[in-house]
Amino acid sequence: MPRESKCGYPILWISFLAVFIWSISLIAAVPPSVQAGPSTDLSTAIIQVAKETIPAVVHIEVTERQEAANPFFPFQNDPFFHRFFNAPEAPRNFKREVKGIGTGMILDSQGHILTNFHVAGGATKIEVTLASGNRYPAKLVGGDPKTDLAVIRIEAKEGLPHIRFGDSDKVQVGEWVVAIGHPRGLSQTVTQGIISAMHRRGITDPSSYQDFLQTDAAINPGNSGGPLLNLRGEVIGVNAAIASESGGSEGIGFAIPSNMASYVSKLLIATGKVERGWLGVSIQDITPDLAQSEHLENVKGVYIADVVKGGPADKAGIGKGDVVTAFQGKEISNADEFRNLVAVTPVGREAQMILLRNGKKQELTVAVGNLEASARLFASVIKERLGVSVRQVTQQEAAQYGLRLPRGVAIETVDPKGPLGQAGLEGKDLILAINSQSIAGIDDFAGLVGFLKPKQNVTVVCLDHRTGNTGNIEIAVR
Repeated sequence: MPRESKCGYPILWISFLAVFIWSISLIAAVPPSVQAGPSTDLSTAIIQVAKETIPAVVHIEVTERQEAANPFFPFQNDPFFHRFFNAPEAPRNFKREVKGIGTGMILDSQGHILTNFHVAGGATKIEVTLASGNRYPAKLVGGDPKTDLAVIRIEAKEGLPHIRFGDSDKVQVGEWVVAIGHPRGLSQTVTQGIISAMHRRGITDPSSYQDFLQTDAAINPGNSGGPLLNLRGEVIGVNAAIASESGGSEGIGFAIPSNMASYVSKLLIATGKVERGWLGVSIQDITPDLAQSEHLENVKGVYIADVVKGGPADKAGIGKGDVVTAFQGKEISNADEFRNLVAVTPVGREAQMILLRNGKKQELTVAVGNLEASARLFASVIKERLGVSVRQVTQQEAAQYGLRLPRGVAIETVDPKGPLGQAGLEGKDLILAINSQSIAGIDDFAGLVGFLKPKQNVTVVCLDHRTGNTGNIEIAVR
């Protein structure tokens, strides 16, 4: 007979009850995102995610018309070339059609579809195939090259299932994920893996606003624009890029976080473009050398290297040498994080900042400005320091010079006595990069030029509009 406690219950049963309560407490302590259960049972979870999500994933085919430089044009007036090759007169450029494929995900019943900008941004024709097999023409609603996101739209007669976004800020390294897309044109392909790392930056373009999730789920050409999902069937990322020497999956894929994708897609649907916040500061990470020279040991945040006169930060009293430790209640650990937080802050909003000045804590309020408007502020600075006025590169120019997408700036007017004029640049030439920093558009260019120092030597990557050739020139800023 088992011994009984003074209360009359067998001690053995009391032990079992204690172990059971202890086990329940351990399960309750596990975060919801990693708790086991029907929705996270690996034997069925991926099957369920695929069933629920595949109907909302589409195959995208795009066509681009490009103009490419004729390789024989330089020999046009060469008698030897005509005599021995019997070549007819050659045009400077020839036109060609380039086809591509990608993936997208349906956002709503109105037919809005999210994909990558590099898939649809430069397309002259877009066709979408649904999981049902039905095909529809699509139109570009808006695109944002800095996050590599775009929204297209179809007008479908049938009901459209759509995805739901999860919270990418709650994603954890090691979490199981599922990728769905059309790699190499193989429709409705499902792969699985884990989140390998967070906050991968500067993967495709150091000047972009990308902040990738890294995954080992197989991603190949054609997966671009497709969803990366958690085991609850929520989109936590938009598959965008791979690191590969072979051109195929090597277990290093990158996805745009869902919080960024959701924010950008809503703006594109509403206005067709993305307005970004701007403070008018040049920032740096606090490196060991900087910390030693500026006496910033054991300080976390970003260092203010310079402030644009008349910009939002200048008006708020922020100065060179300040260290920003928090923005809108969020601690700042590096320059990319700070720039991204400012960029997604609505223009005109008053933001709270905490900074250190001479070791003392300061709290300031700054009215966030418009990044695009900053280009107008810098226009006179550009003309003064480089001797040029510039404009955005058009889609037609990008196609003419074989650029995948419009990037850089086009020169409008040139002062012959200015730095770029003396270097031989002309109107219609393109400026693609300064000091290895690629230029996505006029606001990037304005920001880079705005922080150049008088008489500073810089390297400029240019494209000659006459030949389509690119090259580097060295100039000294005025």
